[in-house]
Amino acid sequence: MTNYYKPLEYIVPPEDEGLLLRTVLTNRMGLSRKLISRLKLTEQGITVNGERRYIDVKLASGDRVAIRMLEEQSDDILPEPMELNVLYEDDELLVLNKQAGLIVHPTHGHYTGTIANGVVHYWQERGVRFRFRPIHRLDQETSGTLAIAKNPYVHQQISEELQAHGVMKEYVALVHGELQQEVGTVDAPIDRSPEQPHVRIVTPSGYSAVTHYRVEQRLRGATLVRLRLETGRTHQIRVHMKHLGHPLVGDKLYGAGGHSDDDLIGRQALHACLLAFTHPTRKAWITFEAPLPDDMRSCIERLT
Repeated sequence: MTNYYKPLEYIVPPEDEGLLLRTVLTNRMGLSRKLISRLKLTEQGITVNGERRYIDVKLASGDRVAIRMLEEQSDDILPEPMELNVLYEDDELLVLNKQAGLIVHPTHGHYTGTIANGVVHYWQERGVRFRFRPIHRLDQETSGTLAIAKNPYVHQQISEELQAHGVMKEYVALVHGELQQEVGTVDAPIDRSPEQPHVRIVTPSGYSAVTHYRVEQRLRGATLVRLRLETGRTHQIRVHMKHLGHPLVGDKLYGAGGHSDDDLIGRQALHACLLAFTHPTRKAWITFEAPLPDDMRSCIERLT
């Protein structure tokens, strides 16, 4: 038996009378060509009034267009019991407050102990089938909001919103030293270091990267800042703060040369505190917030 997720539907309004099904799928429902091609291969992938139709058919007012995506699961990811801090969940999205120290997706040498392993087990225990599709990534040592799509349509929609800078991502960080300005913007392109490919640097030939910041609290030898990303380059906040001369407390890769912050915090003091975007099917702006973790709170108290 073929199992599908809950269908996504569109009722053709009078002003769309005569439009091709192809046009409604792309311009009204927002499906990518790749997803349409996938749906065409399944029996009930694309229907009009419950019947399978060619995508070049003309539609009439009141027609019910529906897409049905096949149920999937991540067979290549081993389920593993894990304590997950769930901020939000519905039929299409899962939003977590990721703890520091966990990798999001299995990589070479890290096949277990990742967020993906925990989420696959979480879904398996509830008897549901979804493929693990993180919409964005967080560094291993960064905590905070992490969104995971439950089907390819939702993943596509929010990914496009990310690329169009329509997703709001805010972070809080502890940085070394005292920033001179209360608010500011770092507009400095980023690319890989030619000497160390895993390291990012500010370079004129790099990719556009923009970070806005605001001072939240001034501490002894450090500053608590809130940051909003316009772009999402790898290690962007860490690289931009180092570029300003204020590397993150606890950042072993981009921190002050030879300086150890292990007595203050055992990881980079960076937390994804807010994530907001338009829900792909509800079409409503939704906001998720993750409270500051205990290790960063303790670090702030020691520096106050």
